[in-house]
Amino acid sequence: MDDLPRFTAAAVQAAPVYLDTAATVEKAVGLIAEAAAHGGELIVFPEVFVPGYPYWNWTMNPVQGSPWFELLYRSAIDVPGPYVDQLREAARRHEVVVVIGVNERGPHSLGVLYNTLLTIGPDGELLGIHRKLVPTWAEKLTWTGGDGSSLKVHQTPVGPLGALACGENTNTLARFALLAQGELVHASCYIALPVAPADYDMADAIAVRTAAHSFEGKVFSVVACSTISPEIVDTLAGDDEELRKQFTRPRSALSGIFGPDGRPVTEPLVDDEGIVYAEIDLARCIQPKQMHDIVGHYNRFDVFQLHVDNRPRPPVTFATDPAGAVAPPRTEAPGPIKEDS
Repeated sequence: MDDLPRFTAAAVQAAPVYLDTAATVEKAVGLIAEAAAHGGELIVFPEVFVPGYPYWNWTMNPVQGSPWFELLYRSAIDVPGPYVDQLREAARRHEVVVVIGVNERGPHSLGVLYNTLLTIGPDGELLGIHRKLVPTWAEKLTWTGGDGSSLKVHQTPVGPLGALACGENTNTLARFALLAQGELVHASCYIALPVAPADYDMADAIAVRTAAHSFEGKVFSVVACSTISPEIVDTLAGDDEELRKQFTRPRSALSGIFGPDGRPVTEPLVDDEGIVYAEIDLARCIQPKQMHDIVGHYNRFDVFQLHVDNRPRPPVTFATDPAGAVAPPRTEAPGPIKEDS
């Protein structure tokens, strides 16, 4: 433990080339190169950066939005697949860890899209494929929820790394599951949300959630949020002035890096495109944990237990396929987290 990593983190705040998969992946590859050139060793991108967020769920009824769902499905990517290979090659070329959000097509059904976070190692290995567990509110019109098999912390050169998408960062048990696996670096991936209720400040909401996880877990959080480009406004609002006003609402995005005391390490970026950089020293996580270690001495595992079903949940399981069989739950001794495998 004498060699806890020190590194530069980069939080990318940018808009996709909306619903243009090839161009968005090309933009992501360029941003990886830019961040790496500035010393970034961990580069975090927004939620569903490839190739964009289904804002129509918030501004249209389901019948009006259905053709847009088809457009997004056709623009989504396969995992694994050639677009993932491009991202992996960029991470390998620049020797960086990358977390990036994508729309992933379900391999078994034309009606299945996942909100997925990819974690890629500096050797180009695809370390993690996390599918958002519960799509938030209007998002349920687009995305299918994932399962517990991807709720993992990955051992990387920048430390034990976990990632959650947007509203998952309000899910106390999901966050605890990562912390209890030793997470010290947390990637929080968001989208700009100008279509939220009028009294909802997305920038504040992101900052509160990020600060809470960092402070509660005594970890560093790298939060990356998308922005709303004029192209997105033109595509979705057209000549509707009310919608155009809504899509250009300020304080819809915030990106930055927060420390184990819950405070920003450097000034967060609000609304504008750019990359936020900060130095992370994981040794700073040690002393705060002496006060509050919620996955250690500051808990009562004889009173509280978290059970996580981490088995994959395919749509069908055949009795003749032992590898795909679902095993019965397994009982383990009390501890910070219990998993079934």
